[in-house]
Amino acid sequence: MVAPAVPEIVEEEIESAIESRNEALPTLRELGPPDLVHLVKQSIKSGNKQSGVYHHVTGIDASSSASLAAYVNTLTYNPNDKSSKVISGLYCCYNAFSRLDMRVDVKIPGGVESYCIDERGDKRVASDTLWMETFLCGVLRAYAYADDGGGDSIKKIIGVRRFDPITSTEMEHRFLDAAERLFFQGPQLGSEPEVQVPNNASNHLTTGLINYINTTGRYTSGINLFEKLRTRDPEVSSLLARVMISSDEEVQAVKLLHEAVVKLPMDYSLLDCQATFCQSKGRLDWALECAKRGVTAAPSEFSTWAKLAEVYVGLEDWDLALLTLNSCPMFTYQEKDLPRMPEPARILLPVLPESMLDEIDEPTQAQYGEQVHASLRKLHAAGYKGTFLKAYSILTEITAKIGWDQLLRIRSQVFVMEEEYRSEKQTGRNPNASTTALRGTPSPGVNGTEKDGHVNGGLDETDSQADEEETLGDKQHSPTSPPDSTTLADSSIEKPVHTVTSEAVKPSTDDTTDPSNTDERYTQFHNKRLCERWLDNLFMVLYEDLRIYTIWRTDMARAQSESSDYRKSAEEWEILGELAERLHHFPEAVEAYQACLRNRFSPKAMKGVLKNYEIQRRSGEMLQAMIRLIAWQYRWYSEFSPALLRTIRVLIESEGAVKVRSIVQATSLPQPVLDLTHRYVELCVAFRSSGSEA
Repeated sequence: MVAPAVPEIVEEEIESAIESRNEALPTLRELGPPDLVHLVKQSIKSGNKQSGVYHHVTGIDASSSASLAAYVNTLTYNPNDKSSKVISGLYCCYNAFSRLDMRVDVKIPGGVESYCIDERGDKRVASDTLWMETFLCGVLRAYAYADDGGGDSIKKIIGVRRFDPITSTEMEHRFLDAAERLFFQGPQLGSEPEVQVPNNASNHLTTGLINYINTTGRYTSGINLFEKLRTRDPEVSSLLARVMISSDEEVQAVKLLHEAVVKLPMDYSLLDCQATFCQSKGRLDWALECAKRGVTAAPSEFSTWAKLAEVYVGLEDWDLALLTLNSCPMFTYQEKDLPRMPEPARILLPVLPESMLDEIDEPTQAQYGEQVHASLRKLHAAGYKGTFLKAYSILTEITAKIGWDQLLRIRSQVFVMEEEYRSEKQTGRNPNASTTALRGTPSPGVNGTEKDGHVNGGLDETDSQADEEETLGDKQHSPTSPPDSTTLADSSIEKPVHTVTSEAVKPSTDDTTDPSNTDERYTQFHNKRLCERWLDNLFMVLYEDLRIYTIWRTDMARAQSESSDYRKSAEEWEILGELAERLHHFPEAVEAYQACLRNRFSPKAMKGVLKNYEIQRRSGEMLQAMIRLIAWQYRWYSEFSPALLRTIRVLIESEGAVKVRSIVQATSLPQPVLDLTHRYVELCVAFRSSGSEA
């Protein structure tokens, strides 16, 4: 199969990229950055003129120095550059277990030297054990840095070649064998941002294993691995149960969970697995008990509180859902170990001829930014990640079910409002925060703090009204025209008043009010809770999302009633699609994504439309979207997307590999483009996925 093209980032000074990587080694926290491949080129005409180029790569077999040297040798011939030749290459691959950077230095022609560099920059000998650790880290990074099909990961780091790390059952055996040997060292790799304390069941190694098993459908291999590990630590039972449930062995999974909970009654991973299973079966009463015990077992973990809030939402117990959400411990989002490189002299991004397709080529205005309305640029919720993204998703789910007005009413019933607190202070009843409300914990910045001092995701008082005079639509209305969409949106969506946050209330030392004299109004106030500042900010951000959404839908309805065109740029349609999806208005999101695709190709919009086809089980349209997404991935040097591979596998399970191949081949697109999709089908056949037997 043809490999993706090779991007080249040309250095200002030779080996400056290597120096930057050396400087970054002490700061790496988790899996480390993608592998760095640095080449020194020499001009054929002028033998003294040399230049340094580099690119990043994931998914290369890092089990030995020979396999890395072989990759460097594939780069010696570049059909796009016939004026120079490669005289040396250095492959750098991070070992997150031992905190070492494994290096293979290739001289062309000449020998190969392998060694490793520690955080102080000292050289060490590369042993077989270190190579096994590096191989496992390489596979985990391939999944961690893979793109989901929407293009966000590809756009985040420029010039990364992404390969599939596991292409055969033999390679899978080596991967699972290394995972078994190093499994109990997994917590030192770190974990997803929603997990505060990594453990044997929640870390980057287990996340990668579960991701691999669900992507390829190799459930039997996963069950065998976790069965062996469970004999050494019963905590692994939650992972085994999750794989069993995914493979439709639910009876065995329930028996396993029962046995494990008897042994480990306070293991929150087991309780979370039980709660999730009960949710899927509609037994929310059982899920509630499991979720409550999970919170008791791990009160400092976000996931246990989030699960309890989800169950309350399912039970339509809105006040307890809000109170539970308010109790979630929030963690500042930590980005992956992204490479920090010096400013390049120039960047060369060649196009693979086999991936060329006119309809997926991005026009110039898409590359340099399209005209986007200022109000759409300021939607803070689009930047939420980690715990704040999950909390916002729960809040928007509540809003979608009960409406904004009802949400504000429940909010005022359970939280102390600013006006209410001010009134109580004026009457001389300054209640002590320690006795009237749960103590709030100092909340971290939402995904970090912005440069202007505002919390990222918080909303300036003037931000939401910055464009009051200007509608989101294109029509201009005279003073005698009906109210514009902005005015209608502001009148139909009530702006939330602030609650009293835990930071704003200080215990009073001179509170001499007699508790026996409290009236009914004070009793109601006394039973309320203080709202955490981060949740108060989420309400303000949600208000802005709803305001912009309402303006959009009002303008759309007006344009349709007047039989006029409603024009937006492709990027604006993409933002509106994301907005509708965040607010759980999926049909409207698909409508926006389709409008974006009518203007130009967008991987994010195509991924949103693909989700809709999956829900409707429209296999032909799914494959048409997949062909274009896979070709776009190859265009940007990625031959591997776990999300797209999983979609193909699930489609093969329901339709069969023969039918999928036939539909793809019948498409009137260039054969090289179709072959890229056929490769994903061949992977499913190689792994003997269900439906691929024929």
